[in-house]
Amino acid sequence: MENIPPENQKPGAYRIVRAIGNNFVCAKDSSGHEVVLRGPGIGFKKAPGDVVAPSRVEKVYALQDHSQSQRLTQLMVELPPEYLEVSTQIIESAERLLGRHLSGNVYITLTDHISFALQRHKNGVYYPNQLLWEIKTFYAQEYEVGQMALEIIESALGVQLPEDEAGFIALHIVNAQLDGRMSDMVRITELVREIMAEVAEFYGAAPCQQGLDYERLITHLKFLGQRLARPRPQAREDATFQGMIRQHYPQAFACALRVKERLKRVFDLDLPGEELTFLTVHLQRLALAMGQAKEENF
Repeated sequence: MENIPPENQKPGAYRIVRAIGNNFVCAKDSSGHEVVLRGPGIGFKKAPGDVVAPSRVEKVYALQDHSQSQRLTQLMVELPPEYLEVSTQIIESAERLLGRHLSGNVYITLTDHISFALQRHKNGVYYPNQLLWEIKTFYAQEYEVGQMALEIIESALGVQLPEDEAGFIALHIVNAQLDGRMSDMVRITELVREIMAEVAEFYGAAPCQQGLDYERLITHLKFLGQRLARPRPQAREDATFQGMIRQHYPQAFACALRVKERLKRVFDLDLPGEELTFLTVHLQRLALAMGQAKEENF
C-alpha cells in the first residue's frame, strides 16, 4: 500500500465502492484501482457510485492487491478511525527520519499492532520486550521512531504506553524497510545479536555504535538475516574475488568463519561462500574503525 498525495490524482477520479464511517471510504481511481480515501465527512451519507472530489481528500492509500484492500477495510470497520490516522502520522515521521520509503503493508500491520497494544493496556496486560536492548543497540533510528510513536499515541489518544512498545513499533519499521514478514523479524534480530557477540569476542572489544562502518555492518546483517530466513538460489560464486578477500583480510576472514560456525551451531544456518566474502569485507571496515586492522589495497 502506498500513500499518494491527492494532488497527484486526476479530478473526479474517485468513485465510491463503499463508505467506511464518515471520514473513510473505499473507492476506485480513474484506472480502476481500489484505494482507501480519508477526508472530513467524505463518507457521510454516501452510496456506492458517488464521486469524491480530490479537493476533499486528505490521504490516499493505494492497495497492492485485493487481500490488502479487504484487510484494511476490515480494520477500518472494526477500529476507531483515529488508529489509522495515528499509524499514518508515525509512518510519515519514520520516512522523514529514515529518508526512505516503507513497505505499504506497514499501514495494516502497524495499525493492527497499535490496536492490540491499546487493548492490552486497557486490560492491564503487560508484554515485556525481550529484545529491547538489541533493538536499541542495532536499530537506533527505528527505536527513535518508536519513541516518537509513543508520544504521538499519547498526544492523539491520551494513552501512555510503556517503553517496550517503542521497541515493538521499531521492529515494525525495520520490517517495513525489508518488506518482509514480522514472524522473521525476531529471528533476524537474534541473528544480529549472535553475530555481534561473536565479533566482540573475536576482537576482544565491542565496536563503537556511532560509526558509519558499524551502521553499514548492521544494515548488511539485517538483509543477510532476511536472505537466510527466506533462502533463494545462490548466484555463482566468484572464486578469484573470494580468494583475494581471504588473502588480503585474513583476520576479518577468520572472524567471518567464526560467525559462520556460530550461526550453524545456534540457528542451524549455513552461510554461503558469497555471503561469507561480503561479511569479511564489512568486518574489515569495522576492524579498521576499531584500530584492529591495517589498510590493504588491491
